[in-house]
Amino acid sequence: MRGFRDVLRIDAAAGFIDAEGMVTYEDLARECLAHGVMPAVVPQLKTITLGGAVAGVGIEASSHRYGLVHETVQELEVLLGDGSIVVCTPENEYSDLFFGFPNSYGTLGYALRVKAKAVPVKPYVRLEHLGFDRPDSFFAQLESKLRSGDADFVDGTIFDAGRLFLTLGRFTDRAPYTSDYTFENIYYRSIAQKREDYLSAHDFIWRWDTDWFWCSKNLFAQHPLVRRLYGRERLGSRTYTKIMRWNSRVGASKWIERLAGLHSESVIQDVDIPLARAAEFFEFYAREIGIWPQWTCPVGPQPHAPRFALYPMKSDWYVNFGFWDVKRTREAHPPGHFNRLIEREVLELGGIKSLYSESFFPEEEFRREYGGDAYCKLKAKYDPQEAFPDLYAKCVLRH
Repeated sequence: MRGFRDVLRIDAAAGFIDAEGMVTYEDLARECLAHGVMPAVVPQLKTITLGGAVAGVGIEASSHRYGLVHETVQELEVLLGDGSIVVCTPENEYSDLFFGFPNSYGTLGYALRVKAKAVPVKPYVRLEHLGFDRPDSFFAQLESKLRSGDADFVDGTIFDAGRLFLTLGRFTDRAPYTSDYTFENIYYRSIAQKREDYLSAHDFIWRWDTDWFWCSKNLFAQHPLVRRLYGRERLGSRTYTKIMRWNSRVGASKWIERLAGLHSESVIQDVDIPLARAAEFFEFYAREIGIWPQWTCPVGPQPHAPRFALYPMKSDWYVNFGFWDVKRTREAHPPGHFNRLIEREVLELGGIKSLYSESFFPEEEFRREYGGDAYCKLKAKYDPQEAFPDLYAKCVLRH
């Protein structure tokens, strides 16, 4: 699959891109910007692949307008387990696979080619950071801004329950200055310091990659001296991913935590909650989890949202909450304790969570929420020889 990483066609006038599944968004965005467009939704990290964002779930600050990555797809070419290739569209004979492929994580096939929506860009993005000291005010203003629909990009950064920031981004042809968050300055810190900011379109798209949102702090990359040792070229998700995979193999951080008498649980999740109940989830999160900062990103209603069998959402507003860190406590808890609390709360509030990180669902509950009989039919039709693992086995049991 590694060879399928080319951009095949960009049609700015017709508003679509056609690219192979293993192309990274870094390469795809570069080609698109040269044609005056961008993929309608560009996930935050440069190393994410186009096919991976469709087989999983991809989101960004343009999602309030265009939905999740898979909701921007127009055509999908899939390699099946028996070596055959099918082209799926919302209307053709393989429409069931078109709507069943997102959130399947390689258990039904692999994306060889993706045709997806592209949108025009301007050279710069003007950012407006609005601060709040109460969650109810934050979510009320978020809904108001979404209903007005005048911003090109909407997301939020929450530093704690009393410091919440809503960021609105708008394309512009001119900028009095542009900020640089690719080396010494750190983007997420600027949100609480500036009311207004300007970035080039390229730097806006990748504003989160340099510090992996804020997770670079766990790799000491936010210390000025260490940051200079990393150097501009090594700051970013590509480097951090390598370090974290090394740590997972050798267990260095676990060893340090044991010496300190701490118990830890990795809590790395993205959950989508109906906007009407987002404040309830936030209250739960602040009380039970309390890992800060936290990212929020609204997802706008899309006509086909309920048809995606493995990631069904209503055609209504949702808020994505993203939180990625380690929960450390002095007392011991059963494995997955905090993640399981989150899973229960998400389901209780009518939400759904991405499966890219650890999951602890009982099998019956998982089957009910992620496809049920529809997934079994897709598996029997498109992978009858079981060349690929089952979704529950892969995403929960990690087999």
